[in-house]
Amino acid sequence: DVQLQASGGGLVQAGGSLRLTCATSGFTFNDHAIGWFRQAPGKGREGVACISNLQGLTYYADSVKGRFTISNDSAKKTAYLQMNSLKPEDTAIYFCQTDDNRGRGTQVTVSS
Repeated sequence: DVQLQASGGGLVQAGGSLRLTCATSGFTFNDHAIGWFRQAPGKGREGVACISNLQGLTYYADSVKGRFTISNDSAKKTAYLQMNSLKPEDTAIYFCQTDDNRGRGTQVTVSS
């Protein structure tokens, strides 16, 4: 079974940092891309960042460009999202996804 589990969320003050981890199993890691998405209360799902696991190509939403960095560790089959200069509007549930498989999310709350 394909499994993805996001972790690392928490409560942080504006301007702070968090590092999210997406642990994966059940698929050939380097054959896929992994994306981070978020959903805030009352809002739709927003794509945040994406990485092609083999080539390391990355994509960022304009709202996080320059503040967030996506990376991966193929040996650990894990993806990361380093989030710096966090803003209250970054508050959301963050989750990782590959193809149609999405794991449980992790709550990120940024206080002003």
